[in-house]
Amino acid sequence: MKHQSLFFFFHFVLVTITGIAQTTTNKEPELIFQSGFEGNSKVVPDLSSEDHGAHYEYITGTDKSLNKKSNWDLDWLAALSTRVMQVQYTGGDSAKRFAKVVPEPGNPKNHVLHYWLNDSWPASEGQIKARIQTNLYGIKGGYKEFYQSVRVFLTEDFNALKNYPHKIPWCTISEFWNNEWWVAGEPYGFRITLGVGKPVEENSELYFILEGENMGQKLVWRADYAKLKVAIPIGKWFTMEYYFKEGNKETGRFYLAITPDGGSKQVVYDEHNFTHNTSDPAPNGITGYNPMKLYTSKEVVGFVNAQGKTLQIYWDDFKLWKNKRP
Repeated sequence: MKHQSLFFFFHFVLVTITGIAQTTTNKEPELIFQSGFEGNSKVVPDLSSEDHGAHYEYITGTDKSLNKKSNWDLDWLAALSTRVMQVQYTGGDSAKRFAKVVPEPGNPKNHVLHYWLNDSWPASEGQIKARIQTNLYGIKGGYKEFYQSVRVFLTEDFNALKNYPHKIPWCTISEFWNNEWWVAGEPYGFRITLGVGKPVEENSELYFILEGENMGQKLVWRADYAKLKVAIPIGKWFTMEYYFKEGNKETGRFYLAITPDGGSKQVVYDEHNFTHNTSDPAPNGITGYNPMKLYTSKEVVGFVNAQGKTLQIYWDDFKLWKNKRP
């Protein structure tokens, strides 16, 4: 009877643990937010949030073409301590950069978020650089797993970078923080950077850059984009989807796929590696990230400007889920 009791006890424990694991891994996808920048959606100044030379705006309004989770003023309250999706510039003025909700060129019935970056300015770390980014900071509870979809249009002016006389290792379009390493007392900062790059000094197509770094810009891994066969579409709308899962070298994952309008989905990266600091004893999920960003060096933006062109990106149909997977 004693052995039989132990058998039932351990069976109960095993079933319970298995049940917990299944509950944890089989959660239903949860839509956090979505917007096509319709209705009265717009970018407005945030006069209460200027910090260390950084200039902030935020997105407000409601996209009433969608039936839920599309109110910029209310639907972030449960998810973010900042309560809004910020737009951050870290310097400059509207003659150098801006983000605005505008009618889509060639399709005025559709509205999009327009990034325009035409110059650089003195910024952090004593550097001269150029930046437009949206911020989702103070994510409540931290996201250990999430999925984002957004339509993207890089204007024809990006073609100028194909002739840039050097490699391009830095033109960031999204960034993920686990955790933000600029926060005082944070010993376990980590970031994943997704960007536009050129792998060679000669004329070349543009490709996606992807890498993970420990605090202090200490490289942990870099995807080999020199071997990519999926070039970034220029002058054409495409949907960009990515998936983040917190984990170590075996369990972490970052997935990126693009689908050009009228085309088929192409998986660009499916990296299995650290998505948190390699020394973090208790990772607690993504606490902040920049879902739509345009951030680069004075040399890159200056090269484009010297040819009478401007780095511009249009964004549309932004969607964010928890627990959704590819």
